[in-house]
Amino acid sequence: MAGVATPAAHAAAPIYVIEDNDFLGPGGSDVQSALPLLANPDVTLLGLTVATGDAWENAEAAHILRFLEIAGRPDVPVADGAVYPLVNSVARMREWEHRFGPIQWKGAWGETGSIDHIPAVEPPIGPLKAGAPHIHTIAEPAALFLIRQVHAHPHQVTIVEAGPMTNLALAIRLDPTFAATAKQLVFMGALIDTNMMAVTGNADFASDFNFIFDPEAAHIVLTADWPKIVSLGNVSNGVMMTPALMDRIAAVKTPLTTYLKQYFAPLPLWDEMAGAVAVDPSLITKSVDAIMDVDLTDGVNYGHAHVWTAALAPKGMGLRAVTIVQDIDTKRFVDGFVKDAQFTPPHPTH
Repeated sequence: MAGVATPAAHAAAPIYVIEDNDFLGPGGSDVQSALPLLANPDVTLLGLTVATGDAWENAEAAHILRFLEIAGRPDVPVADGAVYPLVNSVARMREWEHRFGPIQWKGAWGETGSIDHIPAVEPPIGPLKAGAPHIHTIAEPAALFLIRQVHAHPHQVTIVEAGPMTNLALAIRLDPTFAATAKQLVFMGALIDTNMMAVTGNADFASDFNFIFDPEAAHIVLTADWPKIVSLGNVSNGVMMTPALMDRIAAVKTPLTTYLKQYFAPLPLWDEMAGAVAVDPSLITKSVDAIMDVDLTDGVNYGHAHVWTAALAPKGMGLRAVTIVQDIDTKRFVDGFVKDAQFTPPHPTH
């Protein structure tokens, strides 16, 4: 059913958040997704967890650590997570492409190019454009960090998932109470009925990479007993990072805005939108609830989302309702993102 939220008041209590993502960098949607969480004084960002997706996990961790240094928030814990999906692999994706055609975006396994010569194991980190970080990831693996933090703040932690769901699936399998003990899951993914968009528009923007990279993890997560699940899929393609928008951000000169300007990427604000909606659900102006799962069959739809009404959904399969965001207050989101990108940490570090 459709819903319209009312404007948010100043939070009465801290909003506890953990973001799990595949932090490709420097710049771009992945690392920029942390801005709504870092800049909001009502948000307690408990940490960031990393999984292979848009890039290999070791490089992603280095990118987000460097981003936190530049943003003046080296205090935020970063936990290394899954290096490989639960079942998918370079060899399996290569075989899928040979049977069904190229996947537009393959992330760590070839980006928009060929997967044919991609190594099956994670390679060492190469030189980083923004420089190597001076801070390090914590010793605790991502899945254990997620479990510990959720139980430390029962029914208060929002999980923002903006990459493949491997770490969340591992946490759920390690601790069956994990999902129910969280407050909610807000994730970027589940693009619905985008075949025609792939033909008439940008095929990359129509590809549900976060599900395709680790479909089995997505199924585990979607069938866990979260108190609430919110999906930002198709709607996340609607707001672009444009040169004009970056100029607005860079009008205030800080080390962070200089970094953002230098590594400008003209992409939709996919993950940034997920972060913003997670901490301010009043941005949602239209949504619909539907039962959701991901296709695990060996075929052309492997890794694609499917939705049903409650009356038509398969029974006894553990499928759950998901609130699918259909529209947001775009102006307020963009204005807020500009402000978030220009934030100065309360105790700047150098």
